[in-house]
Amino acid sequence: MPRAIVFHALLLTLAMPLLLLLGTNTLAAEPAPLRWDRSESSVALVRGPQVIWRFHHGATLDVPYFHPLSTKGGRVLTWDRPPDHAWHHGLWFSWKYINGVNYWEHDRQTGRPAGRTETTDVRVETRDDHSARISLSLAYRPDGNGAVVLRERRRIDISAPNAHDETSLDWFAEFTAGNRSVELDRTPPKEQSWGGYAGLSVRFAKELVDRQATSDRGPVEFGPGDRHRSRATSIDYSGTIEGELVGLAFLDHPENPRHPTPWYVIRSPVTSYVNAALLNDESMTLEPGRSMTLRYRVIVHPLRWDAARLKTEQTSFQQSSLSF
Repeated sequence: MPRAIVFHALLLTLAMPLLLLLGTNTLAAEPAPLRWDRSESSVALVRGPQVIWRFHHGATLDVPYFHPLSTKGGRVLTWDRPPDHAWHHGLWFSWKYINGVNYWEHDRQTGRPAGRTETTDVRVETRDDHSARISLSLAYRPDGNGAVVLRERRRIDISAPNAHDETSLDWFAEFTAGNRSVELDRTPPKEQSWGGYAGLSVRFAKELVDRQATSDRGPVEFGPGDRHRSRATSIDYSGTIEGELVGLAFLDHPENPRHPTPWYVIRSPVTSYVNAALLNDESMTLEPGRSMTLRYRVIVHPLRWDAARLKTEQTSFQQSSLSF
């Protein structure tokens, strides 16, 4: 056999393990495909073992909620049932007082709120492009067997994660009073302290550090109580988890009552929290049979967002379809 052929055969033999190794690494680097995970009490978008988002809607829950909300890099932004506030559930909605009954905190004797939020008629549409629509009805009762005082129709449209690892949740809710007037109220806010909260909220993961908040008017300043309250069309809360910058943006629609909404934001040593505090300044009354609609957009994203980016997203939200 000619020496040239022998030499090339030897090179191929030596190179084969390297080619196989490179091929294996290429295959290993391919991300797992997105898929749906559904049960009787939840729906989730997952990639391999990682949950991108999960919505919990079981009939035994105090409220339906999202947890976790994550980036494609596996950074979980939310915290469910933290020890200091077991009624905090990732991203969730809850009124504080309805006609004087507490629907927020747990009663010490029962371990549940005195007012009950009943979830029914849950409909989940999961799509091949990995977007989803969740529709449900909620009934608010002063106790487990009491008459319904307030009804809600809710729809949440969740986008597929885009090329920039951003996922948006469009949150629409229509509230209708029963046959008597409904007063929606809160604990009056205390300066640089707690109070004023009710409505759409997020409790961030304890791993989130280097935290900052920005509104559409610029960086947010926190007072001595690690609190911030102001009105704005949008607000972003961001930080790092294991060295990766991540954040959550909240957009308030101009057709919402009391727009721009008051925001209640916490950045204490143990608590990272944002609330679209519709009732911060005063209570609200719905007359019998009257309705009120709330519209928000929440965006999970990497990096930090500034005022300019919030304004861009706000314009996009205002131009989107808003009807049920």
